[in-house]
Amino acid sequence: MERRKVGILGATGMVGQRFIQLLSHHPWFEITWLAASDRSAGKTYGEACRWKLDTPLPAKIAAMTMQPNIPEGAVGELPHIIFAALDTDIARELEPKFAAAGCAVISNSSAFRMTADVPLVIPEVNVDHLAMIEAQSWRKESGGYIVTNPNCSAIGLVLALKPLQERFGIESMFVSTMQAISGAGYPGVASLDILGNVVPYIKNEEEKMQEEVQKLLGTLNGSHVEMLDAKVSAHCNRVAVEDGHTECVSIKFQKKATREEILAAWSEFAPLDSAHLPTAPDQPVEYDAGVDRPQPRLDRMRGGGMAAVVGRLRECPLLDWKFVVLSHNTIRGAAGAAVLNAEVLALMGKLDPLKKLAVA
Repeated sequence: MERRKVGILGATGMVGQRFIQLLSHHPWFEITWLAASDRSAGKTYGEACRWKLDTPLPAKIAAMTMQPNIPEGAVGELPHIIFAALDTDIARELEPKFAAAGCAVISNSSAFRMTADVPLVIPEVNVDHLAMIEAQSWRKESGGYIVTNPNCSAIGLVLALKPLQERFGIESMFVSTMQAISGAGYPGVASLDILGNVVPYIKNEEEKMQEEVQKLLGTLNGSHVEMLDAKVSAHCNRVAVEDGHTECVSIKFQKKATREEILAAWSEFAPLDSAHLPTAPDQPVEYDAGVDRPQPRLDRMRGGGMAAVVGRLRECPLLDWKFVVLSHNTIRGAAGAAVLNAEVLALMGKLDPLKKLAVA
């Protein structure tokens, strides 16, 4: 496949840095455009960004000039594909401008996740929901559109839930999260607030989890999603872990399931196996039989950081079964999820512009 030019909007933040890390040597995509806040425009990326990842900032990226964060301000060619890593309020303003300019906006923001005609997608879970982009006004007018990936705490959870929902149906579920500090971005949570502590509140996180699970596991009916008819209750906590969200789940099924049937559902779940996508893990849900696994430090990089790791499956005295799920929150839960969405869109032919970009 010929490499396609892509841009990153919000490139200096933690998720923007993950986009650069994942895309710098991607076989299908080439970074040619970077933008962040107004104060970054005109600087080199190396000047504008405080690089915080454990791999070196690529020299080519460090030397790139930051662009204005509006499509009409593009110096040179504006890529058709824009990966967006913006705060919600800024995303609500800027992402529609890029979609209106004819761009495929692959967003990590929560701004449009629950919008009726915007697909909220995990490719292994609900790839068929991508058909919703054809109903978007931007698509009809300029060829552009917005596709979103879920909240970082919802992605690992829903990967573990999808094969269970398919085989047994979900009636109700309780989940309590232990979420890493990198999920708060940089500088994130003040050290005196988080060291030696647990913060039992993350703004809007519980609401996002409850709503997004129901949309992700819902059924596409024409151009809209019929939400999953299941009760979902979430408790969300911030803990002193650098990367990796851990979640304790109790679940009640519509149909009785044995331990062996649940383990088989996870192990046999490989819906993208024949697609050979660069970012897709070989096994999206991995079960670890260790008595004290999964753990963030040991297991967050399974599948290159793209797998959900489950463990401690046991009967629940209140519901039916309970287990623990872990996923890397800034790879699978953010940038990696968006890159995987883009790979699927590329295979579907949805990354080719329908019309000449409005700003070209």
